[in-house]
Amino acid sequence: MAKGILGTKIGMTQIFDDAGRLVPVTVIQCDPNVVLQKKTVETDGYEALQLGFKDKRESLANKPAKGHAAKSNSTPKRYVREIAGNEMSSFEVGQEIGVNIFDEGEIIDVTGTSKGKGFQGSIKRHNQGRGPMTHGSHYHRGPGSMGPIDPNHVRKGKKLPGHMGHERVTIQNLQIVKVDAEKNLLLVKGNVPGPKKGLVEVKNAMKADDIEPLDASKFTKQENETKDES
Repeated sequence: MAKGILGTKIGMTQIFDDAGRLVPVTVIQCDPNVVLQKKTVETDGYEALQLGFKDKRESLANKPAKGHAAKSNSTPKRYVREIAGNEMSSFEVGQEIGVNIFDEGEIIDVTGTSKGKGFQGSIKRHNQGRGPMTHGSHYHRGPGSMGPIDPNHVRKGKKLPGHMGHERVTIQNLQIVKVDAEKNLLLVKGNVPGPKKGLVEVKNAMKADDIEPLDASKFTKQENETKDES
């Protein structure tokens, strides 16, 4: 993998591009992610960054979570995910990663949990057809034959009614239309999986060209800058 960030799906809207075309976009709120831990080949067998997103109330966090967050001078986080790869290895524990690691026009993959549909029949769940609704037909919206009688059981993989949705889904090759670093917003062309306020992972596209390792000094505030601002 490569660079990535966690965010919340706000909803969809539409904007006009430079050519005057109307573009449907999804707004993703990506507040700064805190680097909670660095995974290395020497200690863990692989390279990755562990990111924390959205503060959790102290009363909801146990002692191990508080101690883990204290190592990065942060508070316990509601969402903790790993971004595998060495492209962001220059970031250190405790630093924040914002939306400025992405550029307008960049191709990304967005992963989220799809909307849950509950228990659904085979017609809605698997897009099957129904039987005749008139002329005395006694078969309308049933799942159909269970297969041959020989095995005396239903074959594995038979498309039957059941729980639909609430699955981890990744939409590939989406384009970033706009990056708003001040408001921590990403505007992505098209739709992304999940409901409003749902957690999403934004990463650079797997099928795109490889990227160079990021320089953390270009994306994080230095101590001198923070002192000047204060």
